Amino acid sequence: MTEEIIIAGFGGQGVLSMGKIIAYSGIMEDKEVTWFPSYGPEMRGGTANVTVIVSDNRISSPVIQEYDTAIILNQQSMDKFENAVKPGGTLLYDPNGVIHPPTRTDINIYKVEGTRTAVEMGNPKVFNMIVVGSFLKVKPILSLDNVEKGLEKSLPERYHKLIPLNLAAIEKGQEIVETVLEV
Repeated sequence: MTEEIIIAGFGGQGVLSMGKIIAYSGIMEDKEVTWFPSYGPEMRGGTANVTVIVSDNRISSPVIQEYDTAIILNQQSMDKFENAVKPGGTLLYDPNGVIHPPTRTDINIYKVEGTRTAVEMGNPKVFNMIVVGSFLKVKPILSLDNVEKGLEKSLPERYHKLIPLNLAAIEKGQEIVETVLEV
C-alpha cells in the first residue's frame, strides 16, 4: 500500500498540521512516510500545501507530480491540483472555500462541510481534524488508535488536553462526508 496525498489550502487552516498528524500516524503503524510542506512567505492567509506519502515500502522521493488523493480547502488549490489527481484517485474538498466544484468524471469526489461543522461544534480550530476524519472514512489507510498516537506526538504537551476534542472532530468528519461521485 502506498498513498500519495496533497493537502492544500490557505495558511492558518491547519494544512501542515493535517499532514504532520497523518505522517506521525503512519509512523505509529510502522509505515514509511514523508512530509513535504510548501508555503509562501506570508504563511497565514497565503497558500500552503503539504505532500504526504504513507507506504508499506521504501519511498524513493517526496517530490511527486500526481497524487492518489487531493484534499482541497480553497479555490486556488482546486485550480492548481484538481488535474494532478491520478485517474481513479480521490478528491476531497470543503465547499466553503471553493467557488467552482471539481468537474472531473474519472476520479472519486467527496465533499465535507468542515468549516460549517467546526462552527457548529463551537470550535473553528477543529476544522482540520473534521477533514482528516472525512479523509480516513473514504481512505481508511490508518487506524484511529494510531491517529490518536499521532496527535499525541505532533501536538505540544500543553495541548494534549485538546486531544479528546480533536478525536470527536475526527469522528464527526467520518459521519458527515458526502459522496459526490464514485467511479
